[in-house]
Amino acid sequence: MSQETAKTSGNKKFLKGTLILTISSIVVKVIGALNWVILSRIMGGEGIGLYQMGFPIYLMAITVSSAGIPVAISIITAEKVAREDYGGAQRVFHVSLRMLFCTGLLFSLLLVVLAKWLVATVLPDPRAYYSIIALAPAVFFVTFLASFRGYFQGWQIMTPTACSEITEQVVRVVTMIVFSALLLPYGLTYAAAGASMGAGAGAFCGLLVLLGFYAKLKKKFFPHGANQVPKTKESAGYIMKRLILLALPVSMSSLMLPIVSNLDMMIVPARLKVGGWDAPGEATTLFGYLSGVAVPLINMSTILTAALAVSLVPAISESRTLQDEEGIRSKVSTAFTVASVITIPCSVGLHVLGGRVAALIYNAPAAGPAIEIMSWAIFLLGLHQVSTGVLQGLGRTKIPVFNMIIAAAVKVFLNWNLTAMPGLGIKGSSWATVADIGIAAILNLFFIKKYTDFTFEGRQLAKTVLCAAVMGGAVKLVLHTVTRGGLVLFLSIVAAVPVYVLMLLLLRTLSVDELAQIPFAGRRMIRLGRFLGLLPKEE
Repeated sequence: MSQETAKTSGNKKFLKGTLILTISSIVVKVIGALNWVILSRIMGGEGIGLYQMGFPIYLMAITVSSAGIPVAISIITAEKVAREDYGGAQRVFHVSLRMLFCTGLLFSLLLVVLAKWLVATVLPDPRAYYSIIALAPAVFFVTFLASFRGYFQGWQIMTPTACSEITEQVVRVVTMIVFSALLLPYGLTYAAAGASMGAGAGAFCGLLVLLGFYAKLKKKFFPHGANQVPKTKESAGYIMKRLILLALPVSMSSLMLPIVSNLDMMIVPARLKVGGWDAPGEATTLFGYLSGVAVPLINMSTILTAALAVSLVPAISESRTLQDEEGIRSKVSTAFTVASVITIPCSVGLHVLGGRVAALIYNAPAAGPAIEIMSWAIFLLGLHQVSTGVLQGLGRTKIPVFNMIIAAAVKVFLNWNLTAMPGLGIKGSSWATVADIGIAAILNLFFIKKYTDFTFEGRQLAKTVLCAAVMGGAVKLVLHTVTRGGLVLFLSIVAAVPVYVLMLLLLRTLSVDELAQIPFAGRRMIRLGRFLGLLPKEE
């Protein structure tokens, strides 16, 4: 296999993994959205509130119990597989499995033991006690299956993770709906606990799926017990130490998100009141537009780049292990190109449609300005996710954390000052959020340049921006032509996609080779481009 063919094959591999994880994430989110519609009809707002009280405690427990270990497993496994040290990869997996078994069991038991104390001192409603008890088994199963997901990702096999996530969500939702309905006659306390049982049931079934895939992997790479002996002897203590050193910064990155959210909750409403938004409930409502409307839209728009970051970690780790600097640069370049081509039009589209989306979907037209400003965060968040994945794959897991801390400090400063300005208010807080994500992304890119010598291709980026701008113009034309609310969003999307694709082909923003690497859509775009005479014919 030539070097160029190997490079293309490696890029296709992690992009295929990205597509698989993106599809599973979309399916999981759609099922989750339907679940809340049904569950709210069964239990009502009060029941949902009881369930939600215990859930942050559960999330904190699984974050601490697994502590970024899956990413660490992915990195080390990819190193072993790159050297064809399959026995070494197995040993890392077995050590991590025992480690996460212990931490998962520990935190699961702690949740049961501390449930009464948590209800008495932390949670505002004692009825959440049974919800916490019902969530405790899920801590063990989720922590335990995290090691399997990290192991498969290290092999750059993303199908097991995708299948287990969908299975977990389906079983979780069915269990939540069935048990909340069955237990509702006994009161909301028990209905909420019944809904909480879904997390454990879902994680258990997701684990069964991963065990099935693991049996297939062993049969393929370890036939009749072969390849089990590691090429390099490493003690369990050494492996655990390395896992923890790689995992702790990743865990801190995960903890930064709730920390920043809590800082927003403390600062933004208070500063809005200082700026003059002091009518009863006004500051809280405006904060809700930012945190409950704009931020979820941004997160929804970056599903693909989040999946791309997961796929990049083992792909970059593999190239680093093989000292394939050209392979690293190729994968980094491909990842950022795909991220830009996806996120830039999303930013432009949401900026143009922000007010309509706020009015039609959320019935909150006043959220329009916050959404329009936050739309620019889609591109920046995509860059941040991808750059974090690159740095983690390079083994530099500490760098993204420090960059997030610096960016968060800037955000606090901007939130404090901009939000209180009478002319800005919640728009000032929106700009602070955009700055937070942008600074973290730019700092990451600085270090990627330092360690890989990668820089953005300015011409390609300019072409992508131009394509997205023309698409935005087409959407604005639809907005001026059509007046019906629901129809205008549908027609805007119908117009935006073909206009953007045609502009990409017309300006030759992506080469035929780059298009060919994109799973599913790439080949179709090449055929369309050749049919229209916008791309060179196949030789």
